[in-house]
Amino acid sequence: MRSHLLNDTTTEHYRRSVTEGVERVAAKLAATDRPFTGVTVDDLAPRIDAIDLDQPLRDTTAVLDELEDVYLRDAVYFHHPRYLAHLNCPVVIPAVLGEAVLSAVNSSLDTWDQSAGGTLIERKLIDWTAARIGLGPAADGVFTSGGTQSNLQALLLAREETKTQDLAKLRVFASEVSHFSVQKSAKLLGLGPEAVVAVPVDHDKRMQTVALAHELERCAEAGLVPMAVVATAGTTDFGSIDPLPEIAGLCEQYGAWMHVDAAYGCGLLASLKYRHRIDGIERADSVTVDYHKSFFQPVSSSAVLVRDGATLRHATYHAEYLNPRRMVTERIPNQVDKSLQTTRRFDALKLWMTLRVMGADGIGALFDEVCDLAAEGWKLLAADPRFDVVVEPSLSTLVFRYIPAAVTDPAEIDRANLYARKALFASGDAVVAGTKVAGRHYLKFTLLNPETTTADITAVLDLIAGHAEQYLGESLDRAC
Repeated sequence: MRSHLLNDTTTEHYRRSVTEGVERVAAKLAATDRPFTGVTVDDLAPRIDAIDLDQPLRDTTAVLDELEDVYLRDAVYFHHPRYLAHLNCPVVIPAVLGEAVLSAVNSSLDTWDQSAGGTLIERKLIDWTAARIGLGPAADGVFTSGGTQSNLQALLLAREETKTQDLAKLRVFASEVSHFSVQKSAKLLGLGPEAVVAVPVDHDKRMQTVALAHELERCAEAGLVPMAVVATAGTTDFGSIDPLPEIAGLCEQYGAWMHVDAAYGCGLLASLKYRHRIDGIERADSVTVDYHKSFFQPVSSSAVLVRDGATLRHATYHAEYLNPRRMVTERIPNQVDKSLQTTRRFDALKLWMTLRVMGADGIGALFDEVCDLAAEGWKLLAADPRFDVVVEPSLSTLVFRYIPAAVTDPAEIDRANLYARKALFASGDAVVAGTKVAGRHYLKFTLLNPETTTADITAVLDLIAGHAEQYLGESLDRAC
């Protein structure tokens, strides 16, 4: 079994095995003509359940053959131009190369003596991102597993900075369409269910600053503590960007920590055309970025950035076996001093490889393409009488609903849209997402693939309308 350990004596085995795996994936990508096969849980589960993990196949080719049957054939392929559902991007090749390197070397980024150059590369990328945001010379941060962890850490720092012992007094303000991780983080931080105050949004799904000011004033009058305001730069459902400068002014007025959840909208940091849409982000106390959303990186690749690096001390604990206090005076950089995680992958390498091969302008140009595509898609939807589109996009998301000409019952329209989404997924021809707006079911395109065209959007809209009309026709037949 030692022949399977990666070391100086097994490099040829490593090369052959990885090459065979890469060739399988490359062949699959080249032959994929739709984003999904339409396989069901009932079809796939028995195949996986039948595998006896205590009986190894002992042959890489045989294992890859099996993997084709239980995973590769039926995977949902985000690189396909008609995958239009969630915040999953196609990935750039330099980042995939970085993934291969970091997995093989297997550095752990918690301490210098486990990572050396990896520590410094991550720190360089944090400095680069903080400079792009404009946080100032005292800024710092750390890579995380994703936006949920980044938001949690930011709110942990905000809680500690209040220096308030009575957690029942703390309040967090976020728009009613902010990410659910705000509520989850509050619970994990020991705050009560009333701690997160949902602030109404305007027609464009942006936080209403008048409403925020009213809630902050109520908080002050009640003797409560405004722990943080979470502004969103790219909501999950709508891609909407809250009015960051106005929110920053209110945070300064009421002494609240300003956190910007830019997990989605961080692609604008590299944009050549639309960077101005997140003006005001430089006034934040902390920022979440998800490179694996709009920087075209493989999962996971995220970071939390802070204006004042000293606040990261709230996540610092020392252990003699890992990062004893003496290392601080010896100026030994241990990233675990900043992180909620201990063992942590060198995910920063993927972004490093991308920037060194493509440059920031290359990433920004790709993100600009999908923002431009969304603008064209909005025009198509707004001009199509079959659909109702909710808001003009700020990023690359379109939320819309099929509206049949002859049906007025909202519940029946809901069912038609739900059916259309399910039928489309079952066909495998395209994948779209869904959400609710004012209690009604809507569909959603999240456009993160520069290879997607307006022709793809038009074709998918026709498929949606066809499935919805089929459902309504069958419904009418059943009623008769």
